[in-house]
This record gives sequence, C-alpha cells and structure tokens, in this order.
Amino acid sequence: MKILALDTSTEYCSVALWRDAEIDGRETHAGQRHSELLLEMVDELLRDHALRPRDLDGVAFGAGPGSFTGLRIACGVAQGLAFGADLRVVGVSTLLALAEAAQVVRAVCCLDARMGQVYHAAYEKNGEGWATVHSPDLCAPALAPQLPGSASWTGCGGGFKAYGEVLARRYAGRLSDVIADAWPQARHVARLAVGEFEQGRALAAEHAAPVYIRDRVALRSDER
Repeated sequence: MKILALDTSTEYCSVALWRDAEIDGRETHAGQRHSELLLEMVDELLRDHALRPRDLDGVAFGAGPGSFTGLRIACGVAQGLAFGADLRVVGVSTLLALAEAAQVVRAVCCLDARMGQVYHAAYEKNGEGWATVHSPDLCAPALAPQLPGSASWTGCGGGFKAYGEVLARRYAGRLSDVIADAWPQARHVARLAVGEFEQGRALAAEHAAPVYIRDRVALRSDER
C-alpha cells in the first residue's frame, strides 16, 4: 500500500510516503509559507520514489485541530491530488498524531490555540491502536479535563510550551514527562491513516474536510 500524507496544521510543513510499511518523510519550519512549500515538497518526495499521484492508493492529511489556514491548505491539496488521480482520502486528528509521535502508553496532547486556549485530547495505548480518553476539544489550560485513574501521563505538544506552568498545576502529580516540542508530522498521520484505508473508512475527495473545533478566530474589541 502506498499512502501520501500531508500536515500543515502548525508552523511546520511536512509530507510523508507510506510504502509497504516503510515511511519516508520531509519536514520544514514553514512559518506562514505552507502554500509555497507544500506542493514542491510533495513533488520532490514522489520524484525520489519514482511515483506519480496515480500510482498511490490514497492520500491522508492532518485534519485538525490547528491553524485554520494550515488546515485548509492540507485539505485542499489532498482533495486536489485525490480528484486528479481518482483516489480516496483520510483525515487524521492532529492531536492523535501527537500521541503517535510520542510513542508512550498514555498521552495528554495540547496544541496552542491562541486566545488563551489549547486544543486538548488524551489517548491511551490499546494494543496496537489508541483508545480515546478525552476527545479533541478547546479549553482554557486551567480548565483542561482531569485525567482518570492514578497512572502517569506524558504531556505532548506546543500547548505545554505556551502554558507550561498552568498545565503543570492542573496536572500536578500526574505527568511523568512533558514533550513540549512535539508537533504533528505527516509520517505519523500516514501511520495512523493506513488502518483507516485498510478498514474501508476512506472518503471520496469531495467529503474530506478540516476539523476546526473553534468557530471563531478573533475576539471582538469588547471581548478583548
């Protein structure tokens, strides 16, 4: 199986190719240049493997939550490639991709959502997959959902860099480690997407959509 994966949900831009259980990827700090870099990175990756889009079995993308503009870019490029090559598409949660990147048993994942909030989710390893403990949500760091049980968790993602002290207080005694510099990467999106393709849960390109969670990107002057 050959799956192309994309992620532009943060300030990083990444692409990856899953090819018969082997992964090759490209990552760069893009800032706000995702739209300039993404297609060039895809072309380079496919060229290196002597592949064309129609040689793929599907396209996956980091569906969110994350940067509104970034999510639209990855989704739009995934749809375009899928339409052109008659492929199906899988959207993967960026917070689940964070958990997959951490390679731990229990991951509480936070991305900086700006405006004093984080995108939050928690996952626990279940066999070879992940069980969702807290579904992706938007919250103030001080109100992040408490973690069940008494076992230790690993904090993952830029939310712990932006709001580290607040989250440390919120999860006092529950975190065994924090990986604040972790970010969603296409190689982890690809790994998670493979099972979705194998189980027939991929979508037609026109049905692919970002997962925003927040429905507004700015505060009114009176709210500020």
